[in-house]
Amino acid sequence: MDYGEYQMTGKEKIRYLLVYLILDGITAYLFFHSWIAVFILFPGIVFFFRDRKKAKTEQRKGEMQQQFLTGMQLVHTSLQAGYAIENAFKEALKELQKVYEENTFIVREFQYIVNQIGLNRTVESLLMELGQRSHVEDIRNFAEIFYTAKRTGGDLMVIIQNTLSCIWQKQETGREIETLLSGKQMEQTMMSVIPLFILAYVDLTSPGFLDAMYHNVTGAVIMALCLCVYLLAYFWGRKIMHIRI
Repeated sequence: MDYGEYQMTGKEKIRYLLVYLILDGITAYLFFHSWIAVFILFPGIVFFFRDRKKAKTEQRKGEMQQQFLTGMQLVHTSLQAGYAIENAFKEALKELQKVYEENTFIVREFQYIVNQIGLNRTVESLLMELGQRSHVEDIRNFAEIFYTAKRTGGDLMVIIQNTLSCIWQKQETGREIETLLSGKQMEQTMMSVIPLFILAYVDLTSPGFLDAMYHNVTGAVIMALCLCVYLLAYFWGRKIMHIRI
């Protein structure tokens, strides 16, 4: 399985379709007061789905990274107990099956590695393959380091321990940054919805105040430009808040 792009389930597609229809309806009403705008804005669902798939992909990569770290820590523990590297993966799989469900990433991939070892494939080649399929930088880097160490006769226990320590420190740094930014992200979300609340408030409390902006070409153009500026500011703010480690 290639993990480069998230494949939505049928339920997820229906859920996001409903979410977009709600957003589409709210946007069409607040900015244009026209149901025709609902159909005009509907093609934006392509970008909405693409954005959701990207977010799901990033979320899955984070989960994969954490699960892989747990799995390799168990492999390291088995190596310390005196197991060979091939048997260490088998022992780690037994422990992982107690922690994770059968269909999770790490259980599925470790099961595949154990099965392939039984077919005389090398651990390093299987990890390299996993690194490529996962599209997770830390897994790919670990696989390359492990491959080099295995081929050159390095101390696997020390190399695994040091590499896992670096990955763990990187994850901790990422979590600290997320904690520091959580407040700012909430502020950015609130600032993003305030313009919509202002439009809704004016429309409800002062009927007719914005009539000049609706049902005419000039008003539609101005509101379309306002919508573009609003979307640009939203995505710009979200991009600023997204920091990759």
